[in-house]
Amino acid sequence: MQIIDGRKIAENIISKLKEQKKPQKSLVAILVGENAQSESFLRQKAKIADQLGIEFKLIKLGEEMSETKVIKEIEKLNTDNSVGGIILQLPLPEKFKKENIIPSISPSKDIDALTEGGKKLVSPLVVEVLNDVLSYIKIDIKNKVVAVVGRGFLIGGPILEFFSNKCEKIIPLNSKSDINLIKEADIVISGTGKAGLIKPELLKDNAVVIDFGYGLDASGKLKGDFDPSILTSSACLPVGRASSLNTISYTPTPGGTGPILVAEIYKNFYKLNSL
Repeated sequence: MQIIDGRKIAENIISKLKEQKKPQKSLVAILVGENAQSESFLRQKAKIADQLGIEFKLIKLGEEMSETKVIKEIEKLNTDNSVGGIILQLPLPEKFKKENIIPSISPSKDIDALTEGGKKLVSPLVVEVLNDVLSYIKIDIKNKVVAVVGRGFLIGGPILEFFSNKCEKIIPLNSKSDINLIKEADIVISGTGKAGLIKPELLKDNAVVIDFGYGLDASGKLKGDFDPSILTSSACLPVGRASSLNTISYTPTPGGTGPILVAEIYKNFYKLNSL
């Protein structure tokens, strides 16, 4: 099996950014409520900002705030000339509707390309991460069957749109779909957040798994949608199947798509501040 090293890909992106002119503006992230995983991701973003010499600010807003007040905070940042980018950390607490808040982000500061205007200036992060991984493993998607597990706003939706008319066949899957359909796919992309949902024995030989999902397993450990553990043991597999599964390539969790996504945030930051 081949582990796709997301940290190495991210390092290459950051290295190239260091060669560019640094934006003299700050990147501001807004965290509404408390979320341990979101705070972990924000620490990663702050770490890369430090490497690049970018000022990173975190605004924490209590869950008791109204949507109107959150929007007002974003609008203040929109008009602040010292701010070069805004990140609204998702997911939001249940009481908030992202479709009400996201449109308030100015397209010129929409680092994540969540707004329609933002998408015209920079690509959605997951699309850029996908391009990075496909380029790294040097795979041509034109004649490939692609399964996209999950049709969410952040992952599945943008990826389905990206693959439209670019590959031989797309298999979109949601919670009601038969997961066994991924056996047809040359490339499996998942972002459900259900730890261990995709088992290696469901995959065809030489499959590529690009895993955007993250969740906690029964022991509380961070895991991706893809469970590679069976690749280390052939006890429960038919004779010959264990060796063929070793041809699978996948992004691990942690260390896969996560670091690349953080690096792409800063690539978008540089792009928006050079327009």
